[in-house]
Amino acid sequence: MAGRTVRHRNGRNASRAMAAMAATTTAVCAALALTACGSTKDTVDSGGGKGDGSGKVGVILPLLTSPFWQSYNDYVPRMAKSEDVDALKTVNSNSDPSQQITDINNQLNQGVKGLVVAPLDSAAISAGLDQAERKGVPVVAVDVAPEKGKVAMVVRADNVAYGEKACEYLGKQIPSGKVVQIMGDLASVNGRDRSEAFRTCVKKKFPKLKVLEIPAKWESDTAASKLDTLLNANPDLKGIYMQAGGVYLAPTLQTLKSKGLLKKAGEKGHISIVSNDGIPQEYDAIRKGQIDATVSQPADLYAKYGMYYIKAAMAEKTFEPGPTDHDSKIVKLSSGILEDQLPAPLVTKDNVDDPELWGNTVK
Repeated sequence: MAGRTVRHRNGRNASRAMAAMAATTTAVCAALALTACGSTKDTVDSGGGKGDGSGKVGVILPLLTSPFWQSYNDYVPRMAKSEDVDALKTVNSNSDPSQQITDINNQLNQGVKGLVVAPLDSAAISAGLDQAERKGVPVVAVDVAPEKGKVAMVVRADNVAYGEKACEYLGKQIPSGKVVQIMGDLASVNGRDRSEAFRTCVKKKFPKLKVLEIPAKWESDTAASKLDTLLNANPDLKGIYMQAGGVYLAPTLQTLKSKGLLKKAGEKGHISIVSNDGIPQEYDAIRKGQIDATVSQPADLYAKYGMYYIKAAMAEKTFEPGPTDHDSKIVKLSSGILEDQLPAPLVTKDNVDDPELWGNTVK
């Protein structure tokens, strides 16, 4: 932590240690000033870093066809203002990874001093990150961790926990039978993490469940057509795990309804459904008994801490793994990148009306 006194284990060597320290005071102080612990409050108050965090910031969205990303987009200007960040109007990459690289280059050519990007493809985004690094522009990744490339921080919930929470919920509701997970894009670390976590959890804890899978690439039409086909062959389906309610909720409910399989929770023949996102539409579906639960992915906190970390990065402040002052934990990924894993609670009929859930604050 910045400003912490250096102490030596062997007191008899203190004199020699102090002499050595005197020769390297500048280097040590610089290193300490640029390092902060997991607590964001400690970092802000430390005064570390050479810059002041000012300058234009570009914000690049992956898509705007999902209610989740629409909500995130709405939060961005509000959170930028609250964090005193001069954010430009958001740019939408329209689900096109190559367009996202172009968007990054366009923002860099406009002279932005920082970028907040929600990557579409965990691997492809490295080309854009390399461009930013060459220009000395820090990047904060939101929602998706890149496989390689330099970012100051990844702001993301624990996606492994998403799959595990869905597995735990369905496993307790369904003693045996078939369940399907409607997966995201497996080119994205999010899709891979959720899919593997769900699959592994079911195999380990609920071996009487049989997992079927639909690779849907975050595409609603793909989810609908493949679910329709799957139900034709498996009319005895007992449960569904949707990895993204923003794109899968409507087509899933419509497909079930068209086949006479949309039964309310508690009714005979009800198919238990767990989702991910925490959008208002999912909460309404829970209240109606159409789905059973969702994991609330924090759109508001993605925007808030995306802005916080880019301002810190432009001021050349850095972080270390550990707990934060906002109920999350910074971890170091296998790639060496740091990720602030924000809390993402399970929402059921028991807590769906909690006013603290961001999905209940959207107007």
